[in-house]
Amino acid sequence: MEANASRQSLGLSVIIITKNEASRIGECLASVQFADEVIVLDGCSTDATAEIARAHGAQVHQAADWPGFGPQKNRALALATQPWVLSIDADERVTPELQAEIVQTLAEPAYDGYQIARLSEFCGKKIHHSGWWPDYVVRLFRRELGAFDDVPVHEQVLVRGRVGKLKSWFLHFPFDDLAALVTKINRYSSDAAQMMALKGRRVGVFGLIKHSVWTFIRIYLLRRGFLDGRHGFVLAVTAASGSFLRYSKLMFLNEAHPRSQPVGVNEVNQSAQSRSVQPSPERSTSK
Repeated sequence: MEANASRQSLGLSVIIITKNEASRIGECLASVQFADEVIVLDGCSTDATAEIARAHGAQVHQAADWPGFGPQKNRALALATQPWVLSIDADERVTPELQAEIVQTLAEPAYDGYQIARLSEFCGKKIHHSGWWPDYVVRLFRRELGAFDDVPVHEQVLVRGRVGKLKSWFLHFPFDDLAALVTKINRYSSDAAQMMALKGRRVGVFGLIKHSVWTFIRIYLLRRGFLDGRHGFVLAVTAASGSFLRYSKLMFLNEAHPRSQPVGVNEVNQSAQSRSVQPSPERSTSK
């Protein structure tokens, strides 16, 4: 990046995948200007995402197809050239404290990868319970020793080496409002149901009820969602709803396919549509 040409190199590439993130990508990119290069792999956005990214000095590449989150992030990783990589989503921000810790860590790295916590905000409130905090994810890693697992959703970085933890955290703004959360839950439930079906998972009515109830208990009671007030209650209910949708779609897939018959890529959504469970349009968002 031209703005960083005068200072000493950190050996750090930042990678971001996007799709119609014009409302969020600017603040995200502004928080990673300390990196040697910033690479944005855009899924042919129809808004100003690419233009905003270029204005912030990022290298913008386009991918016409959507292979899933894991494969798409591996595509972005393949474009990186520096020894270290920081993977960040458009709805995340690097705080000044995290930036300072990254700079200090890369001066004398003790591990091959680092987990970073995320402090998430939901409808104007920072969430400190409900399973949302500290929400550690591996995001900083040596380029030659890390890669994303090849899954369409809930991807993670796999590091061939030792992994430590940083003390500072990302700020995370995953949803603009409750409607955005509901939309994402519906979309992710289709992907998750397909993944489970491909692995041979099966479920009945009792199973989907059991999973839904357990999800609410885990989020609201065991993970102390009640301490997040009404926000925690809403998060517990929506998480239980997501579980209900996920296993309902799996149940219908089980009915539509014998155990030996493979599930096609688009059949989760087709099965859901036939029972008035409408999948949302694809949009690249963070978890």
